[in-house]
Amino acid sequence: MGSAPAQIPTSFGHELRACLRCRLVKTYDQFRDAGCENCPFFKMEEDHERIVEVTTPNFNGIISVMDPSRSWAARWLRIGKFAPGCYTLAVSEPLPEEMQILCQEEHVQYVLPKRM
Repeated sequence: MGSAPAQIPTSFGHELRACLRCRLVKTYDQFRDAGCENCPFFKMEEDHERIVEVTTPNFNGIISVMDPSRSWAARWLRIGKFAPGCYTLAVSEPLPEEMQILCQEEHVQYVLPKRM
């Protein structure tokens, strides 16, 4: 997507959420203020209810990636083309069906979580 870095979480408490499509991790307030750097078509900064719809507080692990295109871990996690930032290793719930359709309309890949 881009080489401009995503926002780094300002807190590592219970207010963290992960984008269900790209797995970027930020606080609710950061998603509200700036949306998701990898998924701007979700327009989270315009529709605050969408944040709850396309992000989750339930995820496993966090990895920080400074140069996704050169990181073997980023390629293994399929985040090698995303913005540098903090990502979760796994989410356990799928993106809602209407948001999956939006991804198709925007011609962006969405991969269902392995564990559900």
